[in-house]
Amino acid sequence: MSARRLLLLCCLLLAPALAAADDVAWSNKWRLQFSGAAESAGEIVLEVRDRAGARFEVTVPIEGNDGENRVASKVRRALDRALPSGWRVERDDGEDVLVKRRWYHPRFTLRIVRSSVKDLRIGPDRE
Repeated sequence: MSARRLLLLCCLLLAPALAAADDVAWSNKWRLQFSGAAESAGEIVLEVRDRAGARFEVTVPIEGNDGENRVASKVRRALDRALPSGWRVERDDGEDVLVKRRWYHPRFTLRIVRSSVKDLRIGPDRE
């Protein structure tokens, strides 16, 4: 196989991955809305990634019968401990968690990797 064909093949294989990377929702603030009560113990795994390439995976253990306010409190504490000083994490309305960047920090994305907690709904919203 010639070098030209090999280069073309590599470009064709990498194009979808590069296009998907552009579809990431970047923001300076995210809101996590929790509703319902945990019917089972489990864990919530969140990923925070900024445009500069820093990536943080945060695991939050949740007990059975934890209500939305208690879950929000546990998530806020876990994110606050895991993220460096360029971030600000706070609760809003009891059941919401706001994750914000400081003005000098790059925009970021937040996603729920997985949740093994039953009957607890989590709504991530970009603000």
